[in-house]
Amino acid sequence: MEKTGAVKRVTPLEVAESGQHTGRAALCHDTGLDGSLKYDGFCWDTTDDDTSAYSSGGGWHPQGLTASHDATGDTYDGHHLYLASWYYGDGTTENQYGRITIAESTGTSVTYGHVLLVQPTGNADSGDFIPVTNIHADGIVWYGNKLFVANGGELLVFDMQYLWKMGSTSSGDVGIRGGVSSARYHQWALPLQGRYYTGARGLDPRACAGGSGRACLGSLSLDRSSRGPALVSGEYRTHDAGAGGRVIRWPLNDSTDLPRADNGSTVGTTTAGAAYSTPVYQMQGVATDGTWYYMAGECPTSWVADPIARGAYSCIHRASASGGEPSVITRSPSLTQNLSYSTASGRLWGLNEYTGHRVVFSIDPP
Repeated sequence: MEKTGAVKRVTPLEVAESGQHTGRAALCHDTGLDGSLKYDGFCWDTTDDDTSAYSSGGGWHPQGLTASHDATGDTYDGHHLYLASWYYGDGTTENQYGRITIAESTGTSVTYGHVLLVQPTGNADSGDFIPVTNIHADGIVWYGNKLFVANGGELLVFDMQYLWKMGSTSSGDVGIRGGVSSARYHQWALPLQGRYYTGARGLDPRACAGGSGRACLGSLSLDRSSRGPALVSGEYRTHDAGAGGRVIRWPLNDSTDLPRADNGSTVGTTTAGAAYSTPVYQMQGVATDGTWYYMAGECPTSWVADPIARGAYSCIHRASASGGEPSVITRSPSLTQNLSYSTASGRLWGLNEYTGHRVVFSIDPP
């Protein structure tokens, strides 16, 4: 693909600083967060605040969150970068496409660009690409050069060294047409490198339901503590299905930035370590600092009178990483999704998906 000149390789910082979108460098909506936790954050622009995968005209919903503090332990060449994952729907069919957003927040300004997730096709002489489909982009982790996207019953692997700039942004096509690359109106695309499956290869990843024998990746974060490095997945279960979603640790190989293969090979089967079965209802995100698990989910009625009502606050719960009952540390924005812990700053980051009320936030946990 690259040797044809149809695509040009760029860096994550170039995407973030492109000025394609300008966010709002403050929390623009009510969040419910406890002021004693010194909360901070930013907002998307109004277009990305209001877009919805459930609208008849089609749109996007955010899910996952990661950052340069996951990738490097702190910054990316001195810049604080934040990545979000989104899925596309048109009101009747969800999970049609996936994208990531690469944002830079300086504290006083926020700029970002959107990147379509694609899959290479062909060979060295006739390279092309198609969109990654049937994707909810449940969670996301940037570790070293690798970008992991959780998708129910599979873990998608991308390489941030191969970000591509498209030749055209005016076409809804995905791939090469007449020597010109396009990615469904996106200025950038990121090609898939590989897949890990939590069950048989032929199973539909979106048919993975929490509570089944098969591990379901409903959220994803990185453990950079002394217990790591490891991916930490959280299993979502509906309110009616009850609590008991599993928090699972997947060991990483620091030399390859990939899951650590059981047999010592670069790529192979990886066995997870048991971690925690949570009593938190509707767990949408989980992160750890090595001492605590932080879980985003439904609030108890002592914190929110009707926790499953539309627009109701979510809550962030905390439980010992060695096991134990969780307790709420704060309410949080409605439909809070993935969480990410920064060992550099000691802050816990998160984002929510509630249309028209979206923020990216951080708190200083007690």
